[in-house]
Amino acid sequence: MNVRVLAKYWRTILIVAEMNVRQQITDGFILFTVIFQPIIIALLGLWMLQDKGADAAMFVVVGSGLTGLWSSLLFISGNSINFERWTGTLESLVAIPTPFEVIVFGKNLANVVQSLVSMVLGYFIAAFAFGYSLDIQQPWLFLPSVILAVIAFVSFGLIIAPIFVMNPGVRAWQNAMEFPVYVFCGFLFPIALLPGWTTPVSYLLPPYWAAVALHGTSTGGASLNETLFAWGMMLLFSLIDLLIASRLFKLMLYKARADATLGME
Repeated sequence: MNVRVLAKYWRTILIVAEMNVRQQITDGFILFTVIFQPIIIALLGLWMLQDKGADAAMFVVVGSGLTGLWSSLLFISGNSINFERWTGTLESLVAIPTPFEVIVFGKNLANVVQSLVSMVLGYFIAAFAFGYSLDIQQPWLFLPSVILAVIAFVSFGLIIAPIFVMNPGVRAWQNAMEFPVYVFCGFLFPIALLPGWTTPVSYLLPPYWAAVALHGTSTGGASLNETLFAWGMMLLFSLIDLLIASRLFKLMLYKARADATLGME
């Protein structure tokens, strides 16, 4: 899949995203993953750092929201294809003219956008429960950073979903994959606090560049050049992820058809 395909089917993507939000709005597991868990992290972080000032509070608010983005990607988007298989709708979705990865892109978009709610709630908790006066220092750069972060996370999710289908054993490692990304991507504290050998690992993870852009523009700690570089890296990783995902989806569907496993396992 490429940018041209996404542009062609943008209406379909938005319709799928809206339908997905309607389906998931009462799901307890999804609500916990994308809203309540990040809020718990925000509360703990704000309480621990309540005497460190507004910048630290903003870092926690943004970081807790990023944990929700990653968790939704890992647990919800990662299992989106398997969910269609379990409910018996996978064969129908594969048979329609719309490319299947476009459908999954729309589902991932819904999951990631829903997760942003936790960031907004964390902001109000910091303001009203802890008395912080929080201002986004570079709002004209923060909003584009949010949009690019959503694109980067959704694109990365397109790789995770087919991998989980073709390698069911990987799903057993979902919990183990959650918290290392929090650490290596600097969601809750700067990676400068980690050993130097971890830095190249962080640079290879798309969520890290989302964290750089969002933390930097919200606290004012990043220069314009640093923000632009983070944007460029998010766009680059998004394009790479879309290309890899296209091949993975073709391989997944070929394997599923050959093994006759499009239906319920």
